[in-house]
Amino acid sequence: MHQGMEGLRFIGEAEVAAALTWMPLIDAMEAAMMSFSAGDVEQPIRQMVPVPGHDAIIAAMPAVGAAMAVKVVTLFHGNAGTGVPTHQAVILLFDKSNGSPTAVLDGRLITEMRTAATSAAAARKLAPADARVLTLMGNGVQARAHAEAIPLVRPVEEVRLWARNPDHGRATADDLDAVFFDDAEAAVRGADIVACTTSATEPVLSGTWLKPGAFVTSVGWNGADGRELDDAAMGNIVIVESVDAALDQAGNVRQSGCEIFAEIGEVLAGTKTVPAGATVIYDSVGIAIQDVAAAQLAFDLVNASA
Repeated sequence: MHQGMEGLRFIGEAEVAAALTWMPLIDAMEAAMMSFSAGDVEQPIRQMVPVPGHDAIIAAMPAVGAAMAVKVVTLFHGNAGTGVPTHQAVILLFDKSNGSPTAVLDGRLITEMRTAATSAAAARKLAPADARVLTLMGNGVQARAHAEAIPLVRPVEEVRLWARNPDHGRATADDLDAVFFDDAEAAVRGADIVACTTSATEPVLSGTWLKPGAFVTSVGWNGADGRELDDAAMGNIVIVESVDAALDQAGNVRQSGCEIFAEIGEVLAGTKTVPAGATVIYDSVGIAIQDVAAAQLAFDLVNASA
């Protein structure tokens, strides 16, 4: 039966937060990325439109995999430090069997969590098994999310944090029970895992600082021409979500001219193997199937708890 808009379910952030937990989401992101790289997902590259008069974009991200949905997201850099999030989004789920809309979900927290969850899935596969030192670069929502997700897949004992704004960085470090570092190099030296989560448009991480065999996840989206990592970092094994998306939108990749070794879905599925002991860069721009799979999981969990 056609549901129509009258019966459409609206799921707010509070409901998402109550239902969505890290380990099921990490597993869902792993499955989604393997499905994507196996060719079982249809999705275009994220379509972005600048907002005149603002340092901002609105973007559309549809995908069809095991589930079908579209996310519409806004990124307003000027919201940083205000009570309004820089990223805001809605995700519209559809019934894949007949195309009927089934739910609208607040996508802000889903976006936050699916990003860190995919990093955790990658770290579970690629970070040293005995990784004990995690360095966070940045002090925003992604730094906080990675501080929650990464220790679930590796035996992290020490969390370090560096941020471009020392005052904000110290406050975030205190909240996370992390050690704040004024110096980026000192924060990175000896770290087993580094999570770059900044909005920097010039490199904040040098590859010369990295411990051999370290795992780096770079998720701070800096525009197609901005970057967090320098050429030395990008000279290591580089893993992306989607080769097409990375070549179009990943500033780290585009500006360094690096070779892309594989998609993370290929590595997770075992169709591409990273050499043992290699230093690995997981460079993320975020792709639609992550949002679709995370939204479907949230929808299912909310319904199961009703």
